[in-house]
Amino acid sequence: MSKLATESLNQNVLFKNKHPSEHDSRIEILAGLQQKQKSINPKYFYDTFGSELFERITKQPEYYPARTERAIYTQYANAIAEYCGENSVLIEPGSGSSEKVRLLLDALKPAAYVPMDIAKEFLQRSAVKLAQEFPWLNVHAVCSDFNIQDHAPEGLPEGKRVVFYPGSTLGNMSPNAAKQFLMNLRPWLNHDGGMLIGIDLHKPTVTLTAAYNDINGVTSAFNLNVLNHINRLMDSNFDLSHFAHEAFYNVALQRIEMHLRSKLNHIVRVGDSAIAFSKGETIHTENSYKYTQKSFESLADDAGFKVSKSWLDDKQLFSVHYLELK
Repeated sequence: MSKLATESLNQNVLFKNKHPSEHDSRIEILAGLQQKQKSINPKYFYDTFGSELFERITKQPEYYPARTERAIYTQYANAIAEYCGENSVLIEPGSGSSEKVRLLLDALKPAAYVPMDIAKEFLQRSAVKLAQEFPWLNVHAVCSDFNIQDHAPEGLPEGKRVVFYPGSTLGNMSPNAAKQFLMNLRPWLNHDGGMLIGIDLHKPTVTLTAAYNDINGVTSAFNLNVLNHINRLMDSNFDLSHFAHEAFYNVALQRIEMHLRSKLNHIVRVGDSAIAFSKGETIHTENSYKYTQKSFESLADDAGFKVSKSWLDDKQLFSVHYLELK
């Protein structure tokens, strides 16, 4: 990890840089591309342009999760605040533009909000914008890979800690990895904290497939842009025109899979290595697991949490849960 650096972006925004070193990223990326099933960790979607593309995805008509989850927060903000408590320290790993937390801030009135994201410039810009909209809010932005951070950010105000993890991001992990992730968060919460988490629900394949194949091609651009990011990080020469976006629902595993499929036989330079691609071969870039109410409650229980309260939309497309330590 890089040395911790702290700076003040304005009167109510502190920014801490704990971004992983480029050396660590290079090792991880190359290891993924050298597997039999080539893969890229989905965190590499989120350079500045990738983060902007994801915000566009959330506004596509096919992408039901974002608008459905926003509606839940709007409808139940006061009820959610009763569980989180006022003057909590609200920590959001993978915060992106901090769009959804805006729907809860007036009801929650947290002592501090801690957005965490790997895209440094996008995080800085988003934190400053949020602080301008909510001048009473103390924002402690942390640029880091929260998946490998083994403790909560340091230097936070006293208060009940609530981890806010919206957007069904937990679904990007396998169930075993999701369980471990939740277990790793337990020390962040002290003895009285909680977790507010969004979970996408299992539903008909046609609805799920459409959400990841929008007609405007934004998800396709988002998927392909990961290769641009890898080109910069690895001094590689991926040609985006040699790959096609592919997303489908794996019914047996109850997950959306996103891939980049090679259109031809070719070789890509990745750092000092040469990676050969056969026509039709794919890079697996993301999973998005879908849960039932029962299967998520079982996962939470295995990780040492109890589901204290759940909120769903009328069509039961999406769910939001408040978890407490058992």
